[in-house]
Amino acid sequence: MKKSIIFLIISLLASVFLQAQETEKAWQYLNKRNEVCIKFLKKDFSPKLQKILISADYTPNSSFIFAYANKKQFQQFELLNIDYQVVIPPSLQHIPRMMTAKKGSANWDSYPTYPQYVATMQQFANDYPDICSLVKIGDTPKGKEILCLKISDNVQQKEAEPEFLYTSSMHGDELVGYVLMLRLIDYLLSNYNADARVKELLDGIEIYINPLANPDGTYANSDESVAGATRSNSNGVDLNRNFPDPADGLHPDGRDWQAETIAMMDFMTAHNFVLSANFHGGAEVLNYPWDTWYPESHTHADDAWYQYISRQYADTVHINSSSYMLNFDGGITNGADWYSINGGRQDYVNFYAHGREVTIELSRTKLPNAADLPTFWNYNYRSFLNYMQQCLYGVRGTITDAGTGLPLKAKISIQAHDKDSSEVYSEAENGNYHRMILAGTYDITFSKSGYYDKTINAVQVLNKQATELNIQLQPRSSAVEELPNFNLQIFPNPVGDSFELNFPFQELYSVNIFDIRGRKIPASLFQLSEKERKVIIYCNNLPVGSYICRVATKTGIFSQQFIKK
Repeated sequence: MKKSIIFLIISLLASVFLQAQETEKAWQYLNKRNEVCIKFLKKDFSPKLQKILISADYTPNSSFIFAYANKKQFQQFELLNIDYQVVIPPSLQHIPRMMTAKKGSANWDSYPTYPQYVATMQQFANDYPDICSLVKIGDTPKGKEILCLKISDNVQQKEAEPEFLYTSSMHGDELVGYVLMLRLIDYLLSNYNADARVKELLDGIEIYINPLANPDGTYANSDESVAGATRSNSNGVDLNRNFPDPADGLHPDGRDWQAETIAMMDFMTAHNFVLSANFHGGAEVLNYPWDTWYPESHTHADDAWYQYISRQYADTVHINSSSYMLNFDGGITNGADWYSINGGRQDYVNFYAHGREVTIELSRTKLPNAADLPTFWNYNYRSFLNYMQQCLYGVRGTITDAGTGLPLKAKISIQAHDKDSSEVYSEAENGNYHRMILAGTYDITFSKSGYYDKTINAVQVLNKQATELNIQLQPRSSAVEELPNFNLQIFPNPVGDSFELNFPFQELYSVNIFDIRGRKIPASLFQLSEKERKVIIYCNNLPVGSYICRVATKTGIFSQQFIKK
C-alpha cells in the first residue's frame, strides 16, 4: 500500500515538473513571437475553451487539437488545468525555398520574399495596364503594404458589373493561398486573349485579388523569408477574430481593431463585393456561414445556395484528385458545425457588409514544401474559376430614379426568405445589383428611403443562369435625395479629437454619425459647432474605429466615411 502511495506521489510530482517545463517553453515562444502553438486532447476543446478564442486546427478524425494562443489567451488557458504540449510552429519545422527571380517564378514552386512580392504586384500592373491596376488597401503596424490587384477589361472604369474579391493569408503562416493567388493573377492576365472563359470572367466581373492580408505575420522573422511566419499580426492579434461579430458585438476578442482590420473594412465599404472568399490552411475544406451561430439555431438565408456552390467547388476538386479535400462532408462544412469562432471575417462580410463569403482551407500543412505548390494549384484552379463565375448568376439589373433616370443605391429583399442581414444593395455609382440565389420562384422587393417600394412577384430563377430585372423607383413628393459621398469632405481624415465638414453650405437640418453596422452613435459622444459658415465636430469621446458621417441639408443628404484614430 505504501509503495502505491509513493508511486502515485512520484507520478504527480513528475507530471507537475513536466508541465512546468512546458509552461517555460510556452513563455519562451510567447516572449519572442507573441504566440505559442500547443497540442492537447480534442475532448478538452470545450465551449468554454473556445470562448477563450484559442485558434484551433483539427479535422473530424483527429484526436488532438493544435491551437495558437497569445499571452492573454494562454494565461486563461492555463487556469483550466488542461494537459498540453508545446509544439514547434509549422513555419519553423523546415526551411522553405524562396524565389530567386525578381518577378514570380516559372512554375510558382517557391515562396516570395517581401520585396519580391511588392515588385511582382507592381510588375503585373506594368505589364498589363489595360486590364490590371494596383490598389493599396492600407499599411500594417510595421509599415508593410496591404496590396490588391484589380483585374477587368476596362480596369480604369467603374462599370455596372459585379465586384468580386479573393484574399489570402490573413493568418500569416498559412501560405498556400498566398502563392496560388499570385499564380491565379498571372493565369488570368496571360490568358485573357487566349482563353474564352477567362475573357468572359474579365469582361463581366470586376475582379480584385489580395494575395497577402497579413504581411507582418508572414514576414515576422525577416523580409527575405517566410520561415518563422506567425499566425497573428505584429501585435499578437489573430486577425480572423478581430472583426465585428453578429453574436458578440464590435470587439469580440476584446482588442482594438487592428490596422489590417480597419483597412479591410474600409476597403469593403468603398466597394460592393457581391462574392468573396478568404484562403486559409490547416485543413482541406470549404467552410460556409455561419461561424458564430450553430446551425441548430441559425442557418444563413441562402444556406441551400451556399451548400450548392460549395459542393460545386469540392466536386471539381475531386475530378482532379482522389485524395484531396475528402474530410467533413466530402470537402464542405458549415463553419460552426466544425467549431464556432467569433470575430471572423466571413461572418462580418455576410452580416455587416451584406455580401457573400466563404472560407477555403487549402492545405492541412500550413507551410508545405514549396515543390508541392504546383500540385495544390492543379487541384484548385478550375474551382477558383467556377467560384468566381457564380456572381454572374441569379437576379441582376439596375435600379434608377423613375423621374431622372439617375442610378440609386437601394435595398433588394427576398420576401419570406431574407433574414440576419441577408438582403443586398445596389451600387450608388451605376445602380447595378446582383442577387445570387438558388433556383426557385421568389417575390422580390426593391426599396429606398424617399421612394415608393416596388415588389415583383413570381420571379423565376434558374441555376447557372441570370434573370435580369431593371427597376425604376418612383420618388415620393417630399423625398430628399440621398447622394452618398457627394460633395462632403472631412478634414482631416483619419481624424483626431475634432474634424471639419466641408459641403455646399445650405440650411442645415442635422448631422449624425453611424458605426459601420449602421447604428446611430449617441449624441453624447460628439459635439457640433457652427462658426463662420463652418461645421466642426468635436469627437474626443468617440472610440477608435470606422464611421459614417451623414449631413442633412435643405436640398440633400450627404455622407462620407471617416476613421477615428
